[in-house]
Amino acid sequence: MILSEGGVLVAIGLALGVVGALSLSRLMQGLLFGVAAHDPITLIGVGAVMAAVGVGACWIPALRAARIDPGIALRAQ
Repeated sequence: MILSEGGVLVAIGLALGVVGALSLSRLMQGLLFGVAAHDPITLIGVGAVMAAVGVGACWIPALRAARIDPGIALRAQ
């Protein structure tokens, strides 16, 4: 559950980031040195790194939640 909810947020963030990067590429063109404004390899590479970081950030709380005994968690409530 934690991974699926976090994965949805990561996917939405990646989609918005790619759309924002493509739409603002004209403004950023002066800041890019040696990389084209619409370089697909760079966009895919950065997207893959960001997806890996996002999944990793969701993985740690998911492991902690999986280690909790359900009986103890229900008794605490």
